[in-house]
Amino acid sequence: MFKIAIVEKIDEAGLKILEKHNNFEYEIIENVSKNNLIKELPKYDALTLRVAKLDSEILKHCKKLKVISRHGVGYDNVDLNFLKQNNINLLITATANAVAVAEHAMYMMLSLSKGVTYYDKAVRSGDFKKNVSKIETYELFKKEILIAGFGRIGKNLIKRCLGFEMKVFVYDPYVNKEIIESYGGKKVEDLNVAVKTIDFVSIHMPLNKETKNLIDINILKKMKKNTIIVNTARGGVINEIDLDKALKDKIIFGAGLDVFEKEPPDQSNPLLKNDRVLLSPHSSSFTKECKIRMGIETVQNIINFFENKIEKSMIVKL
Repeated sequence: MFKIAIVEKIDEAGLKILEKHNNFEYEIIENVSKNNLIKELPKYDALTLRVAKLDSEILKHCKKLKVISRHGVGYDNVDLNFLKQNNINLLITATANAVAVAEHAMYMMLSLSKGVTYYDKAVRSGDFKKNVSKIETYELFKKEILIAGFGRIGKNLIKRCLGFEMKVFVYDPYVNKEIIESYGGKKVEDLNVAVKTIDFVSIHMPLNKETKNLIDINILKKMKKNTIIVNTARGGVINEIDLDKALKDKIIFGAGLDVFEKEPPDQSNPLLKNDRVLLSPHSSSFTKECKIRMGIETVQNIINFFENKIEKSMIVKL
């Protein structure tokens, strides 16, 4: 019998799968304070993980732990060095959230380019026609977009961009030219050069030493004044102070952020008061359909792991 900790609730569809397997039992842990996790987690063989932090101070107590299954694709909330040193496997829901996140990126690009929030406020305030003509809006038709990161989400996004007849460029040092071209995009090698002609930038890269503050004031100053940048990947890839300055100084047109360097962001974060930014609370994968898919895949990954059926694409190379 394997004991599974469900750290923070997941969709019931996932739990029902566990209930059908006699060799698994689970408990839901909603209190994710460090002290409670240190107390509760040592008795489990596996655990699911959403946004709770698992550092070495917690993990060192988990002597039975063999595998962690992330409810998502990011894993910057886990101590990877500890996992590697202690032979603990890390799994991700590699296929579940791509559609939802790609749609969220499109929603942000459309909302920003069409001035949705400004128009909505105008109608609600009674300013039906007086000042709306002063609101600058853009079409996506024939515009150029740079997709930074070409994993499953980037590949789903390009399909939607091509539907708007956009010209798609892709920046991803780890994906070859032939793959990108097979999806209808064009590979770019130098980010500094590529951003000079781009109308939209959509970030789909993990946060690591290479991508930390990848988009800073130097990159932003190279962009066109009508550029819209969207980040549905990880906070920290865009330097938030630099982004705020670029928006206030009208270096670029707008930004959509679903992720932040610190979550939730401090109320002192200037981006919260910047009306050129569209914000959402790290919720791009929170569609009803995606929650079901992620709940199922998170649990199925654990089952497949213990039954030696886990797909390589679900395993994080530590």
